Amino acid sequence: MITNLKGINRIHLMGIGGAGMSGLALLLKDLGYDVSGCDMNWTSYVDKVIRDNIGFMLRHGKEHLDEFSPDLVIYSSAIPEDNEELVEARNRGIRTAKRGEVLSWIFDAQYGIGIAGTHGKTTTSSMIALILEQSGLSPTLAIGGELCDIGVNAKLGEGPYMVAELDESDGSFEGFHPNIAVLTNADWDHVNHYPTFESVIEAFGRFLVNPKDDGVVVLCGEDVGLSRILDQNHLKNDVITYGWGNAWDWGAYNVEHVPGGGVSFSVTKNGKFVDEVELSVSGDHNIMNALAACVVADRLEVPFPMIKKTLKTFRGAKRRLQYIGSANGLDVYDDYGHHPREVAATLNALSQMFPDRRLNIVFQPHRFTRTAAMYKQFAEVLSQTDRLFLLPVYPADEEPLEGVDSNLIYSELQLREYKNCVLCSDMYDAVALLKESTHEGDVVVTVGAGDVPAVGEMLLEELEKRVV
Repeated sequence: MITNLKGINRIHLMGIGGAGMSGLALLLKDLGYDVSGCDMNWTSYVDKVIRDNIGFMLRHGKEHLDEFSPDLVIYSSAIPEDNEELVEARNRGIRTAKRGEVLSWIFDAQYGIGIAGTHGKTTTSSMIALILEQSGLSPTLAIGGELCDIGVNAKLGEGPYMVAELDESDGSFEGFHPNIAVLTNADWDHVNHYPTFESVIEAFGRFLVNPKDDGVVVLCGEDVGLSRILDQNHLKNDVITYGWGNAWDWGAYNVEHVPGGGVSFSVTKNGKFVDEVELSVSGDHNIMNALAACVVADRLEVPFPMIKKTLKTFRGAKRRLQYIGSANGLDVYDDYGHHPREVAATLNALSQMFPDRRLNIVFQPHRFTRTAAMYKQFAEVLSQTDRLFLLPVYPADEEPLEGVDSNLIYSELQLREYKNCVLCSDMYDAVALLKESTHEGDVVVTVGAGDVPAVGEMLLEELEKRVV
């Protein structure tokens, strides 16, 4: 029983068009609550909640409270505290709570497997979820991206386990108390919330004292940030490490990348060979994600042959180096990477997948604050690609900052004497340039956390017209 939701029947979610909020809405609906929501924009996630008979109204407004009469209003971190709908709810005495708070109530009532980290959370969560699903354990899911193999990012399971991707961007992950806490890495990001790398380390350190008394911590021993956290904190729970070779509790070695996609590697546990594992997804980062999934599944006594079988068939999460389509001998992929380390991992995977093909990267910087803090690192990473098409900054919920735009990255690239970058005025400009300059055998990859996938979709439409 979720005691924090006692007496609640009708729940309204502000910002329901986002991945996390829509997933929570679907989960609450499955739990038997009368659910509604609103958002400033109509997204693909809105289509999903409407299909599940969840009431929706475009934009925010206090009239929604009369329309839906909620007992609880849940709001995303993107909703300002002075929003008129939120203020009116409080004036009327309606309970309000943030998304992470409500998700933690559901999570803490079950055997919780919480995946945290600056990068790799969605893929690692998806791998764990699929292994448990195909093992017949019917887990409850709350993941930030949609699983290609399951088709949803949230669902109510029949078993005791809940797999949840925990969001560090607003600090809400500190409110969760997992039975198994997985940490993929700790890096400086979300600079609007964490002013320094040290503040990130401190937040993850606080999270690591949260697991339940009989819980366990699973973390990547290779990560510099996590190593610092371990050095600075005395943990009450058992720690299981994973990484390259035999230096950790679980290790990966004998790596072989498959041209066109996929990778194989050997797995060890406590220095002893376990088995060979094959992945359909690519990149060194996905080996680490898969290794974390192995640790968790093994902890839950899933037989390793089932783990191995599931990982081989795992097709990834949407927007994680996802294949979009082909036209005129040109392949289009899309990736959510929006931090220099994520972009570097994507480019590394692409070089392993397509060692002999020309890579055309369409990059859309995400948030003015991140661009201002990391434009030099972005330039360093992006200078490694064959051709770069640089879009304007996607603001998300931020107001523009004076002097901060994509020119910062472009100018830094010029200083590095990188000559293959084109500064695009908008997505239509990028599509036109790609249509004119790409040829058979090229690979085009849209990269960013905003609306950049539209470039790939429009490009394919234009190339298909050319064929007709």
